[in-house]
Amino acid sequence: MRPIEGGGNGLSKGGMVCGSFKHVQKTSLHETIKVDMDPKSVTIMNAAIIPHIDPIDIGMGSMEKGNTVLAAKPRKKTMTSIYLKYFETALDGKSRRCKFCGQSYSIATATGTDNVPSFAEGNLGRHLSNRHPGYDKIGDPSNNPAPQPVIVAKKPQTQVKLPTMELDHLNWLLIKWILKASLSTSTLAEKWLANTFKFLNTSAEIWSGEKFQTVLREVFRSMQETVRLIVEQVTSKVSVTLDFWTSYEQILYMSVTCQWIDENWSFQKVLLDICHIPSPCGGSEIYFVLLKVLRMYNLETKILAITHDNNPNALHACHTLKGDMDSQKLSAFCYIPCAAHTLNSIINDGLRTTKSVILKIREFVLELNSSSEISEDFVQFTTAYQEGNWKFPLDASARWSGSYQMLDIARKASKSMDTVIRKYEEQLGGRLLLNSAEKNVVNIIHKYLEPFYKTINNICTNKVLTIGMLLFFMDHISDTILACKDSRQTPEWLKTAAEDMYIKAQNYSDQVCNAFTYMTAILDPRIKVELIPEYLNLESYLEEARNHFIRNYSTSYFSSITNSYTQEPEGGGSSSFAEEIAHVMDWWKVNSSRYPRLSLMARDFLAVQSTAVMPEDIFSAKGDEIDRQRFSTPRCDTQALLCVKSWMENGIKLRYKSTEIDCERMMELAATGSSGGGRNFDKKQKS
Repeated sequence: MRPIEGGGNGLSKGGMVCGSFKHVQKTSLHETIKVDMDPKSVTIMNAAIIPHIDPIDIGMGSMEKGNTVLAAKPRKKTMTSIYLKYFETALDGKSRRCKFCGQSYSIATATGTDNVPSFAEGNLGRHLSNRHPGYDKIGDPSNNPAPQPVIVAKKPQTQVKLPTMELDHLNWLLIKWILKASLSTSTLAEKWLANTFKFLNTSAEIWSGEKFQTVLREVFRSMQETVRLIVEQVTSKVSVTLDFWTSYEQILYMSVTCQWIDENWSFQKVLLDICHIPSPCGGSEIYFVLLKVLRMYNLETKILAITHDNNPNALHACHTLKGDMDSQKLSAFCYIPCAAHTLNSIINDGLRTTKSVILKIREFVLELNSSSEISEDFVQFTTAYQEGNWKFPLDASARWSGSYQMLDIARKASKSMDTVIRKYEEQLGGRLLLNSAEKNVVNIIHKYLEPFYKTINNICTNKVLTIGMLLFFMDHISDTILACKDSRQTPEWLKTAAEDMYIKAQNYSDQVCNAFTYMTAILDPRIKVELIPEYLNLESYLEEARNHFIRNYSTSYFSSITNSYTQEPEGGGSSSFAEEIAHVMDWWKVNSSRYPRLSLMARDFLAVQSTAVMPEDIFSAKGDEIDRQRFSTPRCDTQALLCVKSWMENGIKLRYKSTEIDCERMMELAATGSSGGGRNFDKKQKS
């Protein structure tokens, strides 16, 4: 009888049946059966399931035809069961696990093969000897009802402990983030953001976009009530400013801001509301929305003046409001145009003829800002040619500050500009080179606009830009334009531009020429009579100011007006207002006891704003960022988002209903990895 191919072992090494039976022939009582098993078909027998069966070495002897003879074939001993009974096969069938400590070995390593039994025995035996001395005296751990865990000495692994923080804290910090960044609440509804937090902490639960929006609206209502209480406590008259813009949804908005001077002679300002102006967005619609805001804050009898942004519809609304207040005899009221918007419009007329040249220079400057190599060469050339020091990135905005810097570079660093363009002609192109005519235009317009540049810097850096101070600056601008317009040396293209500029300057003067602005001017101790513009310094206005003081403040102190603000300085001649008084509020704070009634009038009138917005928001690149935020904010978020952001920047605490949200404390807890206890997100309950 021929032996079975492969020599074969039946049950081998703790219960694994392996091998491939090619031909098994049975005779006598059984007919011949041909079995063909796939080598991948392996049955794993768990020693733990049959603990009393030791591995049996079975050798298949030779088979004669017609007879069945089993002859034991000598073979090497594979492994003794003394080791295997201390291990169990894992559920995956691919490894064995120590019953004492749980240490796992792969099947191949644990059992070895017929050719390497000593390696397998050594592997398991070494583990038992080293990790569990006396294992043979302990016995089979599977028979112990409650085996004691054995501590295995392993190399300690450094595990990063994720900081834990209250989930509500995370959502409130996200609200603080979108407020600071002026982002829409839809930003927080993005799946990738939620997944990012879940990657960091699987228990993180981000609110839905709808809930963020609902919470933000409640925060707006809660903080608006705080603002209402603040304004209600104001004892002086207030001034209001209006600003308008249109969003990407083509919706017109109006911001309403309130200003006043408190008892300590500190200037105060707070945003009252941001309102949607309904279609058709005319003067009537603006009037009714504005009136609603004034009534909500009980300002109908407190408002003294409105400064608008020169919007014709806003002008109509203010005119209607003045008519209502005069008919009801509520209080004196005046409205004035924004000087910053007016001055910006005047300057744009002056730059109109040089627009193409400025665009060419701006393209060059943008290339400088985007390439460190080109900008470094430019700096080296300006040093070599002694053409000034330039700080990068250069202001390339389309606003006044950027446009003037374009002229400044072309005027003061002309050689360096030409050299850089020629060196990088392949990249920049020869089109950026200015010809002689363009350079001549730059020199002329730069010289003409230089006084504007200095005046605007004074306006933007002035700490208290009162009506009187602004009128002084605007009068200087008018004189500059008039001199250019009347000069015989002025080229025709510039003279034409100057005429348009002068018309706008005169139109502004006509709108502010009244007794109201005269009173604001003479109450500024920095402004002497000779500094008040001639068109405003009229005897009739002085008489009207006297009557207003008598009716509304006092009769016994009025002599202070003429004595203090109309007399010449000692020693004759006039002195600079900057030399006389450093800060108008400080002067009145010191002298309010000397002029107690007049100081009340000063608190009212000096709060009147000469501009509807901060001047730098009009003239510098800062305004670009504000415009982008306003333009891109959807209607569902505009009011709550922009108002709450403004209030926070003004020092008003974030509130949700009656609770103050302490985001700074939450950040501390997040940094220390502590939740601070409870889901109440570290609130401060207000009584």
